[in-house]
Amino acid sequence: MNMKSAIDLLTLVLRPTLSASYISQIGWTVLRLTVGLMMIHNGLDKLSDIENFAAAYVEAIGLPFPIVFSYVAAFTELLAAPLVAVGLLTRPAAFGLFSTMCVAMYHHVKVAGFSIPYLELSAVYAACFLFFAINGAGIFSLDALIGGWLISLSGRQDESKRAALESTYQSVPANLGSK
Repeated sequence: MNMKSAIDLLTLVLRPTLSASYISQIGWTVLRLTVGLMMIHNGLDKLSDIENFAAAYVEAIGLPFPIVFSYVAAFTELLAAPLVAVGLLTRPAAFGLFSTMCVAMYHHVKVAGFSIPYLELSAVYAACFLFFAINGAGIFSLDALIGGWLISLSGRQDESKRAALESTYQSVPANLGSK
């Protein structure tokens, strides 16, 4: 392996993917489906014994109206998780789930201290939902499908193509444009 090949390989391994390649978008989709579908059972578990959940988790951290907040948490997980999974209204749904996981992490710290085994799952969920709250669902989602349809209806498709072309043109080095 020569030096150029080694540098190319290292560059491929180390540089982040900043463009929306299909491979990275497939990864987003798998992550979105996994965390969305896995979160549904948490909402079902809360609803199966809401009084016990309210006493053990919500009252323990001092929130008022424990039954109400228990239902809010359960229905957030039960309704927002499938939305994240299919990529519909992903940002608000993921933000709701991120908020629920932040409360869960607060509960774990308050009850057990900074103990990684207690924090681990809710922290991983929180990080995943924060990712989707910031970045959206990705190109393989209902959000992208509906967003593309809305752009075509509004006639802004030509404007977005022009903006992409201008961005590409501006990225060409100045010395190439003058020749």
